[in-house]
Amino acid sequence: MEIDFISSLHKATKRDYLARVNDKKYPKYKAAKLAKKWGFHYWDGSRKINYGGYKYIQGRWTQVIKKLSKFYKLKKDAKILDVGCGKGFFLKDLKDYNSSYEVHGVDISEYAIKNSHPDVKSSLKISNANKLKWKDNYFDLAVSFNTLHNLHNYDLYKSLTEIERVAKNKYICIESYKNEIQKMNFSAFTKTSSNVSVNAGRLPPVPGVREITLNDIEVGDKIG
Repeated sequence: MEIDFISSLHKATKRDYLARVNDKKYPKYKAAKLAKKWGFHYWDGSRKINYGGYKYIQGRWTQVIKKLSKFYKLKKDAKILDVGCGKGFFLKDLKDYNSSYEVHGVDISEYAIKNSHPDVKSSLKISNANKLKWKDNYFDLAVSFNTLHNLHNYDLYKSLTEIERVAKNKYICIESYKNEIQKMNFSAFTKTSSNVSVNAGRLPPVPGVREITLNDIEVGDKIG
């Protein structure tokens, strides 16, 4: 089932896809090599490599959180896991929305955890998604925003299986494409994708995972 909670955040940023591929200082192959170390260059280095400074913006996730809380009927003391939590900004806004939520986050980036928001830092762990430490159905909700395309195919199914195992409800957002122009944009835009992007019309079924947003890459002005 396709449920869209975050397109408004995605579409708030304008992108020049071809410029990222053909940049003279950081062409895509060079930027990708730096970005895939998941360290300073990925988060806080040049915008030509990746984020260009991943800073906390208070309340950025609040509208998404309200929709998730309502849709999944989260109780006051709900347990929530963010897979690929980065610096924990979603979880920070989550705790601000409801301080009684029990929040946890995992990410493979030691740099991100070290530089995470201090209010949730103690709730974040360096961990691969393919082996989560929690018991079955521990969480009321597990979320993952634009993370799973970074996994190699041999890790992808394991990670989906683990997310399914530890949470009663799952919300997974992935980047995708519906046509050749969007496919080209995805290829130009992403620096860290390790598996093939999903064609929105042919999403393979994943047992137990029902809520998947096909967060389509916008059509770049300079392509097509």
